[in-house]
Amino acid sequence: MIDALDRRIIAAVQLNGRAPWSGIARWAGTSESTAQRRFNSLRERRLLHVVGAVELDRTGSGSSMLVRVQARPGKGLELAELLAERPEVRFLALVTGTADLIVDFVAHDNEELLRLLYTDLPGAHLITSTEHVAVIRTFTSAALWDTGLLPPEAVADLRPGRTLPYERAGWDQAPTPLTELESAVVGELAKDGRLPVSTLARTLGRGESSVARALDRMVARGMLHFRTLVEPALLGYEAEFMLWLSIEPGRLEAAGRQLAEHPGTKFLAAATGRFNLVGHMVLPRRTDLFRYTDDVIGALPGLVASDITLHLVTLKGAWTRLDQFV
Repeated sequence: MIDALDRRIIAAVQLNGRAPWSGIARWAGTSESTAQRRFNSLRERRLLHVVGAVELDRTGSGSSMLVRVQARPGKGLELAELLAERPEVRFLALVTGTADLIVDFVAHDNEELLRLLYTDLPGAHLITSTEHVAVIRTFTSAALWDTGLLPPEAVADLRPGRTLPYERAGWDQAPTPLTELESAVVGELAKDGRLPVSTLARTLGRGESSVARALDRMVARGMLHFRTLVEPALLGYEAEFMLWLSIEPGRLEAAGRQLAEHPGTKFLAAATGRFNLVGHMVLPRRTDLFRYTDDVIGALPGLVASDITLHLVTLKGAWTRLDQFV
């Protein structure tokens, strides 16, 4: 469906969702016009989309609750479609293993979470059991994932000064709520993360300079990141899975830092519950899981138990239906 040039363009955009066409073209090895044409073609074919998304812990926009769901036999896809329609669902995947669906709910407070999980859960009649895991600290996120398809020089150029969340100073400081203008900018970028500042300003009826300052401020403070939504298989990663780990108290920080550095780690967070370290991972082939289990999981400090749920299909990511790009 795509060729090597398409993959290099995707890899460049993954490093920086708002990278200028000149930078994307340079590292993809093509002209700016070709890079832009190829990008637009990928988007029109619904293979690629860039969206802006807020950092929950930096903005106080809500908290994440990962839910492992067991569906009634034969009802997993029907249930997934019902859940995907909910605006509170940030991520949703159909998986195989000890769960049928993995759902990431984002709730603003306990009252909303209570309603979502206990009184107003869509498709409750199709569910046999659930297990809730509250995210309490992020080690790395999908926006920071490096596909490995471009050289380190490209990373330094397109993603200057970018640090992993656990390396940020004051990661546990109180969040800074978004201003009215910042919220409006985020709302537009959630539809298209590459919208020019001029378009944003015109849509919002605000001056370009004020919009540009708001955007730069949110990015600089780690309040806003850009997600490049693409199926990992298109980039050569056939095995996509969630990793659920139980780590001894006192070893969680060390285990999280170690696993966050692995090139296959797209997302990793500390959590509550029997699984206190949860990750979203990719590998080139499913057969690689054997060595990964022995060499990567087995080497983690304080490991007590592990579980893997293999992805069958991902319906939603960064609040966006992956089959409904526009």
